[in-house]
This record gives sequence, C-alpha cells and structure tokens, in this order.
Amino acid sequence: MPTLRFEQPDDDNKLEDWRYVHNEIIPADPLSLDDVRGRVARHHLEVAYLDEVLVGCSTVRPPQDGTATVIARVLPGHRGQGFGGRLYDRGAELARRLGAEVIETIVLGTNADGLRFAHRRGFVEVDRYAAGVDEVWHTLRLP
Repeated sequence: MPTLRFEQPDDDNKLEDWRYVHNEIIPADPLSLDDVRGRVARHHLEVAYLDEVLVGCSTVRPPQDGTATVIARVLPGHRGQGFGGRLYDRGAELARRLGAEVIETIVLGTNADGLRFAHRRGFVEVDRYAAGVDEVWHTLRLP
C-alpha cells in the first residue's frame, strides 16, 4: 500500500516540487524558484508525496496578531483521497503550536475544489479581493 509522506523542502528539487504544485493550483500567481526560496525563509512549507509521486504541498504563515494562515494544495489528479485534509491538519496543528488563536486560509476563486474543501472544514469567508481582471481571492476563517 502506498505511503503518504511529508517533507520540508530543504533542497532545490523539493523546492521545485513545492513551486510546481503552487503554480499548477494558482496559475494567476506563478512563482519562480527564487520566490520560493524567499518564502521558505519566512513560512513553513511542506511537500506531500505518495511514495515517490508528488501529490501536494502546504504553507503555514506564522501567526501575526494571533492569526495564522494555513494553505493546503493538492494536484487535481489526487483530490478526493484525503490528502488535502492531512496536509491541512498538519498545518493547523503547527499553526496552533506557534501560538495561533485564529486560522485563516486563502483560495483563488477559480479553485472550486479548494473553496468546497474550505467550506466543508467550517471556514467562512471574511474577505474577497480582486488582484486582476479575473482573479478573485477569498480569505476564509474558522469561526
């Protein structure tokens, strides 16, 4: 049976895997490898593999004023198998250990699967903003 494993991207290959998932899920905000190197210095990033197959990634932005942002991303071919839930749960647990009192997530409006995932988890929308002509971002928070 395949094993889901999580790794912090500590070399360029894993950083590239994290970048690949991010850019596939969020084509409106593509990142370069240098962008990801900057993020790994500020945020906690993880990459998820099913055995050796890349399935997703996550970001935990440490708490500011008690609020942390946890984002789980799963490649379309691997959705509906619980991987997003496991990525999210790991991120939320870390956010709480870092002192988060409130957890938010951010989802690109064109990512219907991501919005459904957040709503099923109990998130409610607290903000929406446009970053381009067709780019609407939803900020959701656990009540």
